[in-house]
Amino acid sequence: MKFLTRSEREERPPEPGGAIKLGVKPQAAAAQAQWGLMLVIFMRVLAGLWICQGLAEWALVLMPERSVLEALPAAMAAAVIFFAIADLVAAVGLWLATPWGGALWLFAASSQIFIALAIKNSISMVWVAIDMVLIALYFFLTFNAGRANAQYAE
Repeated sequence: MKFLTRSEREERPPEPGGAIKLGVKPQAAAAQAQWGLMLVIFMRVLAGLWICQGLAEWALVLMPERSVLEALPAAMAAAVIFFAIADLVAAVGLWLATPWGGALWLFAASSQIFIALAIKNSISMVWVAIDMVLIALYFFLTFNAGRANAQYAE
Protein backbone atom coordinates (compact mmCIF):
# COMPACT_ATOMS: atom_id res chain seq x y z
CA MET A 1 0.00 0.00 0.00
CA LYS A 2 1.44 3.33 -1.05
CA PHE A 3 0.84 6.40 1.03
CA LEU A 4 0.59 9.65 -0.89
CA THR A 5 2.30 12.82 0.22
CA ARG A 6 0.25 15.96 0.72
CA SER A 7 1.34 17.44 -2.63
CA GLU A 8 0.45 14.22 -4.47
CA ARG A 9 -3.01 14.16 -2.86
CA GLU A 10 -3.67 17.76 -3.86
CA GLU A 11 -2.61 17.12 -7.49
CA ARG A 12 -4.84 14.09 -7.90
CA PRO A 13 -8.55 14.88 -8.28
CA PRO A 14 -10.88 12.74 -6.16
CA GLU A 15 -12.51 9.83 -7.93
CA PRO A 16 -16.29 9.76 -7.93
CA GLY A 17 -17.41 6.87 -5.75
CA GLY A 18 -13.80 6.27 -4.71
CA ALA A 19 -14.78 5.58 -1.12
CA ILE A 20 -16.90 2.59 -2.09
CA LYS A 21 -14.83 1.32 -4.98
CA LEU A 22 -13.19 -2.00 -4.19
CA GLY A 23 -10.98 -2.22 -7.24
CA VAL A 24 -13.20 -4.39 -9.43
CA LYS A 25 -14.42 -2.88 -12.66
CA PRO A 26 -18.16 -3.39 -13.36
CA GLN A 27 -17.49 -5.41 -16.52
CA ALA A 28 -14.99 -7.55 -14.65
CA ALA A 29 -17.41 -8.15 -11.82
CA ALA A 30 -20.01 -9.41 -14.31
CA ALA A 31 -17.56 -11.88 -15.89
CA GLN A 32 -16.38 -13.02 -12.47
CA ALA A 33 -19.95 -13.49 -11.26
CA GLN A 34 -20.86 -15.52 -14.37
CA TRP A 35 -18.34 -18.31 -13.68
CA GLY A 36 -19.02 -18.24 -9.96
CA LEU A 37 -22.77 -18.51 -10.56
CA MET A 38 -22.31 -21.40 -12.97
CA LEU A 39 -20.16 -23.20 -10.38
CA VAL A 40 -22.75 -22.69 -7.63
CA ILE A 41 -25.60 -23.89 -9.87
CA PHE A 42 -23.54 -26.96 -10.83
CA MET A 43 -22.81 -27.68 -7.17
CA ARG A 44 -26.50 -27.39 -6.25
CA VAL A 45 -27.60 -29.74 -9.05
CA LEU A 46 -24.85 -32.15 -8.02
CA ALA A 47 -26.03 -31.90 -4.41
CA GLY A 48 -29.54 -32.93 -5.47
CA LEU A 49 -28.15 -35.93 -7.35
CA TRP A 50 -25.99 -36.96 -4.39
CA ILE A 51 -28.89 -36.59 -1.94
CA CYS A 52 -30.92 -38.98 -4.09
CA GLN A 53 -27.99 -41.39 -4.26
CA GLY A 54 -27.41 -41.24 -0.48
CA LEU A 55 -31.09 -41.76 0.29
CA ALA A 56 -31.20 -44.74 -2.07
CA GLU A 57 -28.30 -46.28 -0.17
CA TRP A 58 -30.02 -45.64 3.16
CA ALA A 59 -33.10 -47.34 1.73
CA LEU A 60 -30.94 -50.42 1.09
CA VAL A 61 -29.89 -50.39 4.73
CA LEU A 62 -33.14 -49.49 6.45
CA MET A 63 -35.90 -50.97 4.30
CA PRO A 64 -34.77 -54.25 2.76
CA GLU A 65 -36.87 -57.37 2.42
CA ARG A 66 -33.97 -59.17 4.04
CA SER A 67 -30.95 -57.61 5.72
CA VAL A 68 -28.56 -56.16 3.15
CA LEU A 69 -25.70 -56.56 5.60
CA GLU A 70 -26.24 -60.31 5.65
CA ALA A 71 -26.95 -60.72 1.93
CA LEU A 72 -23.91 -58.85 0.58
CA PRO A 73 -20.26 -59.71 0.99
CA ALA A 74 -18.58 -57.82 3.83
CA ALA A 75 -16.70 -55.43 1.51
CA MET A 76 -19.88 -54.46 -0.34
CA ALA A 77 -21.86 -53.99 2.89
CA ALA A 78 -19.13 -51.70 4.20
CA ALA A 79 -19.19 -49.74 0.94
CA VAL A 80 -22.98 -49.28 1.16
CA ILE A 81 -22.68 -47.92 4.71
CA PHE A 82 -19.74 -45.69 3.78
CA PHE A 83 -21.51 -44.17 0.79
CA ALA A 84 -24.80 -43.80 2.66
CA ILE A 85 -23.02 -41.46 5.06
CA ALA A 86 -20.44 -39.82 2.76
CA ASP A 87 -22.89 -39.01 -0.04
CA LEU A 88 -25.30 -37.17 2.22
CA VAL A 89 -22.57 -35.19 4.00
CA ALA A 90 -20.99 -34.29 0.65
CA ALA A 91 -24.41 -33.24 -0.68
CA VAL A 92 -24.87 -30.83 2.22
CA GLY A 93 -21.44 -29.31 1.59
CA LEU A 94 -22.17 -29.03 -2.13
CA TRP A 95 -25.51 -27.35 -1.48
CA LEU A 96 -23.81 -24.80 0.75
CA ALA A 97 -21.14 -24.33 -1.98
CA THR A 98 -18.34 -24.72 0.55
CA PRO A 99 -14.80 -25.80 -0.28
CA TRP A 100 -15.05 -28.78 2.11
CA GLY A 101 -18.22 -29.89 0.30
CA GLY A 102 -16.40 -29.99 -3.01
CA ALA A 103 -13.44 -31.79 -1.45
CA LEU A 104 -15.66 -34.37 0.26
CA TRP A 105 -17.64 -34.89 -2.94
CA LEU A 106 -14.40 -35.43 -4.88
CA PHE A 107 -13.36 -37.98 -2.25
CA ALA A 108 -16.72 -39.78 -2.44
CA ALA A 109 -16.80 -39.77 -6.26
CA SER A 110 -13.21 -41.00 -6.56
CA SER A 111 -13.97 -43.66 -3.93
CA GLN A 112 -16.88 -44.84 -6.08
CA ILE A 113 -14.57 -45.12 -9.06
CA PHE A 114 -11.96 -47.00 -7.02
CA ILE A 115 -14.51 -49.42 -5.54
CA ALA A 116 -16.09 -50.05 -8.94
CA LEU A 117 -12.68 -50.98 -10.33
CA ALA A 118 -11.55 -52.96 -7.27
CA ILE A 119 -14.73 -54.95 -6.55
CA LYS A 120 -16.25 -56.41 -9.68
CA ASN A 121 -20.04 -56.07 -10.14
CA SER A 122 -20.29 -53.61 -7.24
CA ILE A 123 -21.00 -50.30 -8.96
CA SER A 124 -22.08 -49.93 -12.57
CA MET A 125 -19.48 -48.70 -15.03
CA VAL A 126 -22.08 -46.16 -16.16
CA TRP A 127 -21.74 -44.50 -12.73
CA VAL A 128 -17.96 -44.54 -13.15
CA ALA A 129 -18.28 -42.70 -16.47
CA ILE A 130 -20.77 -40.23 -14.96
CA ASP A 131 -18.45 -39.61 -12.01
CA MET A 132 -15.50 -38.96 -14.33
CA VAL A 133 -17.48 -36.49 -16.45
CA LEU A 134 -18.79 -34.69 -13.35
CA ILE A 135 -15.31 -34.48 -11.84
CA ALA A 136 -13.91 -33.02 -15.08
CA LEU A 137 -16.76 -30.51 -15.27
CA TYR A 138 -16.26 -29.54 -11.61
CA PHE A 139 -12.54 -28.90 -12.20
CA PHE A 140 -13.30 -26.91 -15.36
CA LEU A 141 -15.83 -24.66 -13.60
CA THR A 142 -13.66 -24.26 -10.51
CA PHE A 143 -10.62 -23.37 -12.61
CA ASN A 144 -12.51 -20.76 -14.63
CA ALA A 145 -14.19 -19.25 -11.57
CA GLY A 146 -10.83 -19.00 -9.81
CA ARG A 147 -9.11 -17.59 -12.88
CA ALA A 148 -11.81 -14.93 -13.32
CA ASN A 149 -11.56 -14.06 -9.64
CA ALA A 150 -7.75 -13.73 -9.76
CA GLN A 151 -7.75 -11.87 -13.08
CA TYR A 152 -10.19 -9.20 -11.97
CA ALA A 153 -8.99 -8.82 -8.40
CA GLU A 154 -5.97 -6.81 -9.56
